[in-house]
This record gives sequence, structure tokens and C-alpha cells, in this order.
Amino acid sequence: MPFDVEKARADFPILSREIKGKPLIYLDSGASAQKPNAVIDAMSAAMRHSYANVHRGLHTLANETTDAYEAGRETVARFIGAQTNEIVFTKSATEAINLVAYSWGEHLQAGDEILTTEMEHHANIVPWYMLAQRKGVKLTYVPIRDDGSLDMAAFNQLLTPKVKLVAVTHMSNVLGTINPISDIVAKAHSVGAKVMVDGCQGVVHLPVNVKALDVDFYAFSAHKLYGPTGLGILYAKADILENMPPWQGGGEMIAHVSKEKITWNEPPHRFEAGTPAILEVIGLKAAIDWLAQFDRGEIAAHEHALYQRAHDRLSRINSLRIHGEAPGKGAILTFSLGQAHAHDVAQILDRYNVAVRAGTHCAEPLMTRLGVTSTVRASIALYNTDAEIDVLAEAVAKAQSFFA
Repeated sequence: MPFDVEKARADFPILSREIKGKPLIYLDSGASAQKPNAVIDAMSAAMRHSYANVHRGLHTLANETTDAYEAGRETVARFIGAQTNEIVFTKSATEAINLVAYSWGEHLQAGDEILTTEMEHHANIVPWYMLAQRKGVKLTYVPIRDDGSLDMAAFNQLLTPKVKLVAVTHMSNVLGTINPISDIVAKAHSVGAKVMVDGCQGVVHLPVNVKALDVDFYAFSAHKLYGPTGLGILYAKADILENMPPWQGGGEMIAHVSKEKITWNEPPHRFEAGTPAILEVIGLKAAIDWLAQFDRGEIAAHEHALYQRAHDRLSRINSLRIHGEAPGKGAILTFSLGQAHAHDVAQILDRYNVAVRAGTHCAEPLMTRLGVTSTVRASIALYNTDAEIDVLAEAVAKAQSFFA
């Protein structure tokens, strides 16, 4: 159906909350999005009506819950254009990337290289740093341009046959930059490198088809996609998963255990040791099903219009610097306000019930590149409105006068 922001907002009970008699304005969805009733109700119904542990159970509740859990896997696979056996559930996107580093990364040798970028979230840096320390692999950073776009000329120079993995974000959680993933993948594959994409922001704001992109690995989290916390998703090509060893031992990931020998389950279960996030998968399915009622293109247009409104209003404020203005960027607006610390700015905005994120945003190498110690980030979601953006602009203007 056509996207209607008021209809969408009505599905989020928290958005009707008032604090000290004024509406809540939530512009922190890049950290974690709010949850629609569909998600809340689905998880509650599963606990009230049909909950048991999944797989191997023979009773009715176990079968019902297993069916619901695996239906969640099927829904995720359809959502990103994957096969069901290519979807691994983890506790977070961070864990999904670590899984790749510790399992697939074991075949790397000293002298091999990993390319990442200056704009990455720590989750797409630290696991590769740890792998480099463990295996003697070289970790190299592709620089960004002043507008926040990736320096593709530098990428082309750094991409040599020694590179075995390119780890890159689909959409920067700080700058909103949307990287040319198809181009990066084609170039990486031409020298025999695999590509790991951090899709935590990308999958929320962009239609994603992993087969069309031809990525080898794609990770994202449920809680940024209007679903619950405690659940990450790793997509990996079936043939790659088949040749990856398990990275955690326990129940479910095994085929057979004896005193003398243990054999592994088939992917994706090989990588899901122990009781999984059952209710969270059910909640994520509900979130994706809820999102499917809207036209993704219309949502993107709505979010872009809000970003442009915010950009236009905030850019008029003296001493305010917007970070990241790459062409075609997503609906994330990050800024500095003179010499004021980002935490102080965020606290003033909170007086007007405007919730934003302040700090390094788990991207310290990027902060160094930008020449700042911290920034304020307003991340826009489908449920935000023109009126909320106007309150943001007014609150930032008042903060600016406070620090003048």
C-alpha cells in the first residue's frame, strides 16, 4: 500500500508517549529502532500460546515453535534474496562478523591482506584486527574523501591479489554514505577476494538482494530493522558455509557425538550452537512482514525528504558543521556544534524530548579522519515527521545560543 507516515506511527505505541507533557521525538533509530505492535504481539503470543524449545522435540508445542522459528528463517531469506540454508542466526551482527573472522578466517595465512575502510563501525574493524594479530595478516584501511564518500581510486590501488577479504559497510552508521557494493564486489572477485558487508544500516534503508549484489557475506541486526534485540543475521553463500568449520561447540551444531569422534551438522545449524533466540526470530519475522505492507521506495523518499529538511534547517545555524555529504547518501545527519562537546549538545536536546546519539558512534578511526572527538547524530526512520525535524532544528538553534 502507499506509505502513510501517520498510519505507520500508529503502530508504534511508544511514539504516543509524552515526557513532561510534550511528545517524544525519537531520532536515534540508527542505534536501535522502535518496535511496532506486530512485533510485540507476535512475541507475546508465542510465549502465551505456543512456546517450547525448537528442533528434536516430538510434542505439539515443540513442533509449533520449530515451525515458527524456521518460518522466520524463510522470511529473512526471501527478504534479502537468499536461500534458506544460507541464513545463520546469531546473537548480533557483531557476532555474525566475528563468526566469519574466526571460522572462515582460519584459512588465511601470514602475508594475506584484508581491506576495510575508514568509515567502518568497530564491529567491522576489531574482528579483523584480532584476526590480523592472530594470523599475521595485514589490515589496510581505504580512505574516504572529504564529502564522506569512499575513495575508489585508492581502493583500486590497494586491491591486489594479496587481498583475501574486503570488509565494507553498505551504509555508514555515521555519515550515511551508501557504498557502491556491486562495483566493490566485482573488483574484489576479480583478484580472488571475498567481500564481507556490514548491512546493519543498509538493510533498513535500502532494498537488498544478496544474489544480485553477489556478496559473499552480509550481516545485519534485527533491532535496527524494527525487530527485537539479541538477534543478528549472517548471510553467506552456501558453498562457503559448507567449507567453514563451526566456531562454537554444544548442542544442535552436531550430527553425532561419541567419545572418540564428533561430526558436525549441516549449515546453517552447524553455526547455531545451543538454544537459539527463538522468540526474537519470531519477532523479526513479524517485523519484516509488517514492513512488507509498505512500498520501500516510498519509505526511502519519505526519509530522504526528512533528511533534506533537517539538512536545510541545520545548515543555517552558525558554527554547525555537517559531517558526510556524499551524493545519494542515506537519512543520517551527523554534526558538530562549534567547540561544544557532543554529549552536552545531546543533553540540551533531551530537554526538548529530542532523542539523538552523541559520541564516537563506535567509529573512532572515522572520528580521527574527521578531526573531531565526538559528534551528534540524528538518524531518521520511517516513523519520523516534518514537525519532529522542525523541533530538532529549533532545539539545536537553542543549544547553539547556549554555547555562543
